Parts: sequence; structure tokens; C-alpha cells
Amino acid sequence: MSVRRMEFVVSVQPQPWPEPSVEVAAAIRAMYGGRRKAPLPVQVRDRLGELFCDAEFARAFGVRGKPGWSPGRLALVTVLQKAQDLTDRQAADAVRDSLPWKYALGLALDDPGFDHSVLPEFRSRVMAHGLEEKVLDLLVKKLLEDGLLAAGGKQRTDSTHIVSAVRDLNRLELVGESVRACLEAVTSAAPHWVDEVLQVGEWSRRYAQRIDTWRLPSAKTKKEELALHYGQDGFTLLGALYAPASPPWLRELPAVQVLRRVLLQNYTRATVRGGREVVKRRGSDIDTEGGLPPGHRRLASPYDTDARRSAKRDTFWLGYKLHVSENCTAPGSGSHGPTATGRPATVDTQRPNLITNVTTTDATVPDTRALTPIHQSLKRRGLLPAEHYLDSGYPSAALLVESAKTFGVALITPVLLDNSRQAKENNGFATHDFTLDFNAERATCPAGQESASWSPCTQAGVERIVVTFARDTCRPCPMRSQCTTSAAGRRQLSVNPREMSEAIALARAQQETKDWRKDYALRAGVEGTIRQATDVTGLRRARYRGLAKTHLDHVTSATALNLIRLVAWWNGRPLDRGHTSHLARLELSLAT
Repeated sequence: MSVRRMEFVVSVQPQPWPEPSVEVAAAIRAMYGGRRKAPLPVQVRDRLGELFCDAEFARAFGVRGKPGWSPGRLALVTVLQKAQDLTDRQAADAVRDSLPWKYALGLALDDPGFDHSVLPEFRSRVMAHGLEEKVLDLLVKKLLEDGLLAAGGKQRTDSTHIVSAVRDLNRLELVGESVRACLEAVTSAAPHWVDEVLQVGEWSRRYAQRIDTWRLPSAKTKKEELALHYGQDGFTLLGALYAPASPPWLRELPAVQVLRRVLLQNYTRATVRGGREVVKRRGSDIDTEGGLPPGHRRLASPYDTDARRSAKRDTFWLGYKLHVSENCTAPGSGSHGPTATGRPATVDTQRPNLITNVTTTDATVPDTRALTPIHQSLKRRGLLPAEHYLDSGYPSAALLVESAKTFGVALITPVLLDNSRQAKENNGFATHDFTLDFNAERATCPAGQESASWSPCTQAGVERIVVTFARDTCRPCPMRSQCTTSAAGRRQLSVNPREMSEAIALARAQQETKDWRKDYALRAGVEGTIRQATDVTGLRRARYRGLAKTHLDHVTSATALNLIRLVAWWNGRPLDRGHTSHLARLELSLAT
């Protein structure tokens, strides 16, 4: 029998998954009898059944055309692929060769499977129809029905960096490679036009090979000269493409549009007296006239226009940021799952810790901007927590209030302390030393003096209240040196509106207690989840280019990791079991 390949035009008629064939089921029973646990694909099929039905993916396919492979089973293949960190070719081989995979997919022993090119085509269709999160949605729905997940309770979230699938280029390499990529795309699409318009031999000498395959000049003047050559070549190529006699469709090629953006972001072009055109390289200053655009808009690669550069403490990377959320329970609060007999190990019915959401952004998006989309996704799945454990990068005064009012979620997170100069230096009267009366709209300083003005305003898009004390009040005050060094001779405060101020004050008071610190220790477990995700499914480096494909990969990986955790829980083998080295044990014994 020949291997089936998904054609460009395919149709799907949703059908129930077939039961595992008698031959495959008999072989599985013989191989995994007694105490030997069945592998993940077998347990997933036995316990979860038809997890991804065809109807959920049908809108990504037509109703006429050549029949395609079952999209529900292809979805399971992509999840099993991530669970074992396989390539597309290896995953297609596993469908053809692996008995556990045939059992999970309901395939006959002699089923030839499909060509590996079916998988990228399936992913493209999933993205084109907005089904990126479908596999995680369906798994969560099933677990909610089975009581393994529930709304309320506790969840924790943290972020980690994702390195893009493309090489990190400096500014010089970026421009040169963008010109080369555009030239390659145009030559592939219209070789005769290139031959007519450009001197092929001269351009081939500079752009036949990738820019990073040869050594760039080390001298600064040589680098600047080469950068100007790249810029002039880029403008020359664009000028030819946008000439009236050139085919208009060539301008719509993605590589042409990328080159336009790269040149705009890295060069300025002006016409001087005499009609001569002058091309200059932009300075390194950001967001100024003649400088570079801000980082969240600046392209870093012609091959992945969504990847951005970012830094966090001593980590610098080009790529994306991944936010992982999971439900959580305190260590030791219950069983780790059923025993071999299927009964709970203890009378407690603790649920396994499972990933409830993944959010992917470009690397420049701060954590605070990701929190509301995370809550919206959890609400859509019916999985909003009562308490959400976060690090200090997520909260703000507005989010503390919004999360409670809009989603009913209490943020368990250390809020930033008073950022006034006096609080930072621990010297003098900080903002929190002033008494705020929101009803009377006035503030009282530690010396007992009242403010002269109370002015609601918007600062950087955030609602604030500017409180000002009169100059005649502050100048003669004996405590002035502890309060302000302003040349204006008066103290001015910038405070949050009432709800936000009260929420911040309450959070700061709570985080100073021992009970809060003990409870907050629960958040640290999400770092182990991220480590497991990067080790097991290879998430640290993006497998695909572009934000949409990368997010699809993250959703599939989260689903795969949940299945790995479920199987461990079903088998009574906790994945979070601690390990103490022999050296650490010796140190502990000597200390006692």
C-alpha cells in the first residue's frame, strides 16, 4: 500500500475514531502485562478515549475534494510528537512503526500512515482557522468533566525567554541579509526581470552567499562604508521594483516589504541641492529624530519578523516570551495519585498539577501586559482561580483592582514598595507617611499641614492624583529637610486613585506577615514546570518562525506535558519528587 499524502485541496467528513484493532490490542496486552505500565499513548487512549474528535477541526478543511487524514487523530499525533520531542519525519515513522501509537490512533497493524509533509500542512490549516489552542481547550474540557481540574483554588504563573529559530544578526548583517533575501525572492519569482533590470554578475558577487558566511571588516570606517553600500543597494533594488514598468505583483512579495521596513528603520534618505540623493545610516539613539525606532517595532531578522530582542537581568536573547500558568496545591497536602489498584494512595483527593494556559508574546512585552489576556483565556476555559500567585513583574495597582473586580481573582504577589526618593533612600518622609483623605480630597503631612491642591490627571496613560502643598507652608517648616529638597520649596505627591491606593496599602501590609510569606512560597513551583517544559519538549528554542507558529508549538507542548503528568499521576509516580545528592545528605548529617 502506498503512503497517503495530504493534497492542497482536501475534504473531511467527521467520523468517530475506530477502536484499536484486535491484533494491535492483543500485542499491547502481551507486551505490557503484569506490573509493567503501558506507555503514554496507550494509557491516554484507554483513560481519555477519543480526546480530539474530527468535528472540532472540520472547519479547517473543505467538504469537497480528496479525502484527508482524520484531523482529530493528526492533532493527537502532534501532541505525542511533542511528548517525545520528535521531528515531523520521526513522528510519521512512529505512526507507521510504533504499536502504542497505532493503538492510540485506532490504526490497523498494516496501516501505512501518512507522509511527514501532512503535519506542516495540518499546522498551517489550524493556524489559518484560529484553532491554535483547540488541543489544550479539549483536554481541559475533558479534565473538567472528569474532576481533575476545577475553577477556583490556586494557580501560579511565570514567564521565560524563548530563543527564536533564526540567527541573531547585528545591524550591519541585518541590512545585508535583508537585501539578499529580497533579491533571492525576486529572482525566484521573476528571473527574467532580474536579468533585464540588474547587472546579475555584480549583484551576485555581493549577495550570492549569506552575509554571515564571510568575515565582516573589523575597522569601524570599513563597517560604516559597507553599511552604506548595503543601504544604497537596498534603495536601488526597491527603486527598480517600484518603477512603473515593473510588474506590480513583485512589490507584494513578503521579502520586498521586509526590506522596505528594514531600510526605513535603519537609514534616512534625502535629496540635496543638484538632485543628488544622500543615504545616511541612523544613529544608535532610540526613538529620536534620525535614531532607531523603539525595540518593540524594530525588525531583528528578515526571516522572522515577529522576533524581537530583549534582556532580563543578565540574559539577552532574540525571540519571544512564554507565560505558563498551572493549578497548584501545597506540597504534602494530599496524595500523588491512585495506586496500582486504582484506589487513592490516601483519603485526600488532591488533583495533579496541570498547565491551564500558555500565552506567547514577543520578547519586549512586559509581564504586566500579559496578565489580562491570561485571565481572559482562563475565563474562556472556565478555569479562573480564586488566588493567582505571581512574581513582582506582573502586578500593578490597576491590575490588583481590575483582577478582583472583573475576574474575581485575588493576586498573591509582592507589590513594589513606595518608589518615592525618600522611601528608596530610607531617609525622610516617604509617600506612605502622608495621610490621604479621599473624601475631602486632601493630604496631611507628618507635620500636620494640609495640602493646597488635589488634581486628578493621567500620567503615561495611567490615572493618578497629584497632591501639592503650598510653598508658604513648606518653606518655614522645621521638618522640610526630611521632606523635600525641591527648588520650588514645596512637596508634591503623585498617588493612585482611591481603589488602587487602598489595594496597594492592603497588599503591602499583608506581604510583611509570616503567614503570607509562607503561603507565597507556593509560587516557586512554577519554575520547575518551566524547567520540565524546556527539558522534555525542547521549548527553550523555537522550532518554527513567527509568533503564530511558535504559540501553536507552545500550546501543543503544554498539552503534551499535561499528558505526561497525568500518566505519572495515574501510575502513582510524582514528577515533583525531590532528590537529595549524597554530598548534600552528608552536609545535613554533619550539621545535626
